[in-house]
Amino acid sequence: MGQTKNFVLSAENTAWAEEIADKILKKMEKVEERNREAIPYMPHDGRYNNYNTPEMRGWWTNGFWAGIMWQLYAVTGNERYAETARFTEEVFDQCIEHYERLDHDMGFMWLHTAVADYRLTKNEKSRTRGLHVASIFSSRFNSNGNFIRAWNTWGPNDTVDKTGWAIIDCMMNVPLLHWASDETHDPRFREVAIRHTNTVMKEFIRPDGSSNHIVSFDPYTGEKIETFGGQGYENGSSWTRGQGWALYGFALAYIHTKNPEYLDTAKRVAHYFIANIPESGLIPIDFRAPKEPAWEDSSAACIAACGLLEIANYVPEYEKDCYVNAALRLLKALVEKRSNWDENVDNIIENCGVAYHSDEHNVGLIYGDYFFIEAIFKLLGKGEFLW
Repeated sequence: MGQTKNFVLSAENTAWAEEIADKILKKMEKVEERNREAIPYMPHDGRYNNYNTPEMRGWWTNGFWAGIMWQLYAVTGNERYAETARFTEEVFDQCIEHYERLDHDMGFMWLHTAVADYRLTKNEKSRTRGLHVASIFSSRFNSNGNFIRAWNTWGPNDTVDKTGWAIIDCMMNVPLLHWASDETHDPRFREVAIRHTNTVMKEFIRPDGSSNHIVSFDPYTGEKIETFGGQGYENGSSWTRGQGWALYGFALAYIHTKNPEYLDTAKRVAHYFIANIPESGLIPIDFRAPKEPAWEDSSAACIAACGLLEIANYVPEYEKDCYVNAALRLLKALVEKRSNWDENVDNIIENCGVAYHSDEHNVGLIYGDYFFIEAIFKLLGKGEFLW
């Protein structure tokens, strides 16, 4: 299905969004030419690196380049974008052969490759790929604690037992299970998604609308043990990309189930996010981190903008402007201060951050561009709903 748009933009904002969409299309023509047989992640000296290597093919971000291509295909109908997207889809077949490398991020990877291909072209081989991966993904469900295990053991030097770990990011992966249930008319996939979502609603989302990143459960009893700061500043802080995953993830959970509790949760997270947007409109990497160093995460702004626009589609008329205006505020700040339209530079969005305690700050990231492009197209009712 295409994008749903149940809100009205002013003529001024529509013209602004159309202008940005045109700039996206113009720039991405050149970027696609340079990366046709690559799986981009992070630019260095203006050019994306290539994660199509045996060691990195299973990296969680690797579906977003194909997602951009499918969004461009949905808007333009240009077959070259479909062909470029399918390159990643076919490379991913090799990932399935390495079961130990597959984790909860299978939704990020296959929703934007095989499932997108099937939605847009009815490619039956793509449908089979998507259902196969959904079956593997659902096997990560721990019925003792009603959660989907996040990560595996990362190599022989990893001594941390993650058997009972769940993370907020997974809210963006469970739509793969909703899609599989719809395709097969089999409730098992959706039941896993719902049980995991209910656990996240109870154990991750704090009363003020902020979210934990990592929650550890006893894998044998399901008892909640502790929380971790993960990619944020510290335990109990507010990693902004995680806030975006929660905001958008619960909006998606509502879209797939129509459970009003999920929409209420999405709104609670959204109100917390909106209340913490700095005057500049630029999002820090953690809402509760020290002011210095002033690390940003533009990708969090892009993700949140997408979620805010989805919430606007499903609230009463008198509430819509709250969410649309907040999304516009984030996107306009990015366009004014954190976007690069040089066609010789691969990324659009700048000043993204991988994690607070990472060395990778103020960088371009492929998912920053993906969610920015999706958000601009959402404003116009263009593109494709890939979730």
